[in-house]
Amino acid sequence: MATERLVVVGGDAAGMSAASQARRLKGPAELEITAFERGHFTSYSACGIPYWIGGQVPGRDDLIARTPEEHRARDIDLRMRTEVVELDLPGGRVRTRDLDSGSEAWTGYDKLVLATGARPVRPRLPGIGAHGVHGVQTLDDGQRLMDTLQRTEGTEGRRAVVVGAGYIGVEMAEALVARGYEVTVLHRGPQPMATLDPDMGALVHAAMNRMGILTVSGAEVTKILTDDRGAVRAVATAAGDEYPADVVVLGIGVEPRTALAREAGLPLGESGGILTDLSMRVRGHENIWSGGDCVEVLDLVAGCMRHIPLGTHANKHGQVIGSGVGGGYATFPGVVGTAVSKVCDLEIARTGLRERDALAAGLRFVTATISSTTTAGYYPTAADMTVKMLAELRTGRLLGVQIVGGAGSAKRVDIAAVALTAGMTVDQVVSLDLGYAPPFSPVWDPVLVAARKAVTALRAAG
Repeated sequence: MATERLVVVGGDAAGMSAASQARRLKGPAELEITAFERGHFTSYSACGIPYWIGGQVPGRDDLIARTPEEHRARDIDLRMRTEVVELDLPGGRVRTRDLDSGSEAWTGYDKLVLATGARPVRPRLPGIGAHGVHGVQTLDDGQRLMDTLQRTEGTEGRRAVVVGAGYIGVEMAEALVARGYEVTVLHRGPQPMATLDPDMGALVHAAMNRMGILTVSGAEVTKILTDDRGAVRAVATAAGDEYPADVVVLGIGVEPRTALAREAGLPLGESGGILTDLSMRVRGHENIWSGGDCVEVLDLVAGCMRHIPLGTHANKHGQVIGSGVGGGYATFPGVVGTAVSKVCDLEIARTGLRERDALAAGLRFVTATISSTTTAGYYPTAADMTVKMLAELRTGRLLGVQIVGGAGSAKRVDIAAVALTAGMTVDQVVSLDLGYAPPFSPVWDPVLVAARKAVTALRAAG
């Protein structure tokens, strides 16, 4: 008999990374691992779903990093289509339901990992459950959307409405254009990409317009209109407008899937995410860990807990959790909020704080925005690039960077991410010894130019 029993709830990035790392540290004779996944797929790239829908990734299975069979070959008892419906913390057990047969069972544990992920926000609107309305968070969600799209493949005049203009909304809009749809994006904010400040979001708006995507700002969706078969036919807004649709994709955002944790009395933060310590242990519970899109993490710049659902974090959480479960030691110190995306040829990146984040944190700051090119201006591949930088008054500490531009723009945000993590000032950023050659950068990299302008703004502000 194994000396310890580990139960993992959730079979994607954080959960299976934790299980795999724990297995590396402890063999089957020391640790019995059982994992439960409610969907049909495990260990896949949810971030790649828009690129599969759009055709850049040839097939669904290309997004799968490790199959259930591969996990089982490593002595991880992975049970698919099995949902955990109750946590009995005093009894050290979980109640599961087989989603195909409906049968239920209890499974005991000594150590528990909660990696339940996040779910798409579905506003309570008339018609929200109509055929043809899709959220896109899991590979199962992506497959359902693909099935809907393929049923009308080749039909002329197909129309899609995307509700929301965050990362998923913008990426799905591009994917639907690639599939031949006439696309409308409806969102409530002043500009798309609320992860950016509105002045930078305006650049994204212009790029979407150039792609032929109708992007309607300040649009509050009030109803999904259906036909006599119960299928979506249009989306209505508070302004009284109706936008015809054969398919609707919800890109409003996600919320942590933490109903199990809440019902069990585990600690949750303001966003509803599970609260953990630096080793990803659930606060106040020695033998329970949690990671991935269901937790809140420390924002190293603002100094507060936030829900930032990204696959990069989830995989790191899993490694930290697996080390702890397996008897080792590791910590996850926090994040600076780095993310990148694209709309056609326009690359979008941000890290650190936006203006409204800095204001909410009680910080006083200056901003600096510059226009440059991705390479030396005379080089044939030079593309326009805009960089916005926030710096704290008095200290000069870098607070945030946003970048919008052509090919070669987005990954420059990594310079800023390292600087933020190190707590560097914009003066120090100006002095960074970055690589230079005309095919890669102007002699003054745009990030350094923005930092130099921020230094000038700080001096002017006294």
